[in-house]
Amino acid sequence: MRRAVKHILCLVGLLAALSLRAPVADAQAWPQRSVRLVLPFGAGSATDVTARLLAERLQAKWGQAVVVENRPGGDGLLSIGSVVSAKDDHVMFFSPTSVFVVHPYMHATLPYDPERDLAPIVRISKSLLVLAAPAVSPANDLKEFVALVKANAGKFNYGMTPGYTEFVFDGFLREQGLTMSKVPYRDIVQAPIDLGENRIHILGVSHTVAVAQVSAGKIKLLAVADRKRAAIEPKVPSVVESGYPSLESVSLIGAFGSRDMSLELRKRVGGDFIAIATEPAMAAKITAAAQIVETSGPEEFAASIAEIRKRVDGIAKLVGLAKKN
Repeated sequence: MRRAVKHILCLVGLLAALSLRAPVADAQAWPQRSVRLVLPFGAGSATDVTARLLAERLQAKWGQAVVVENRPGGDGLLSIGSVVSAKDDHVMFFSPTSVFVVHPYMHATLPYDPERDLAPIVRISKSLLVLAAPAVSPANDLKEFVALVKANAGKFNYGMTPGYTEFVFDGFLREQGLTMSKVPYRDIVQAPIDLGENRIHILGVSHTVAVAQVSAGKIKLLAVADRKRAAIEPKVPSVVESGYPSLESVSLIGAFGSRDMSLELRKRVGGDFIAIATEPAMAAKITAAAQIVETSGPEEFAASIAEIRKRVDGIAKLVGLAKKN
């Protein structure tokens, strides 16, 4: 009897040891087929540029095809839904956190669980966000723009990158007592053209998306949505410097996996992303796309997202929004 019990205990111990080792073995064997990076924006966005720069190098490193898939629209829900429903650790969501942190306040039903279904893998960069106006606008900075809107209540409209950036701007409008109409965009890449034609009057978007119209003289930058000036636009004041710290909008770009992707695998995959993104030549390319290379692994990235969610909760109280989901 004792011998039988001993054998059973040994078997249990062996099975436990194997179960602990299985995630490591899976991580070592990954990838076994092509990898997809699903984006919530169209081609030409800052996120798209970064994803394509990394995909080429990751493909060589992993020995499998790395496909960038653009799925804009639906406030990011189309792209997130495709990743979550795939239930595949070879399908990742590559996006700014700004796309999804406000979803619980904006949608009564969601195709995913905001707290569980997007497992952070790696943070790559911080996108430079700008506030721009038509070149013909009489306002040359944020203070002049605020004064212009106050003097012409209800006559101006705005376009904002969906998600956190839009949420921050809505809080700003409430804080300043401004009345403006929102113009929604399925693909924010199209918005700078409308801004240049004076069809919208202010736009919050990544510098990468805005720069072509800036260079063409069709639009002008009022501020960068950060605490300090950006090296790529040294003449443009920050929103904090301009006197409007509530407009600071941090857009952390990174990769996310499904809830079943083990922490071991996320650390390994994230390490590959970081090794490539921080190489001097690659970092220079990402910087040229108006982004600041700031990397972190899954656990630190998760902590950063939690801090952003706290700020979202504060803005929601300001504008009188309750969570819908």
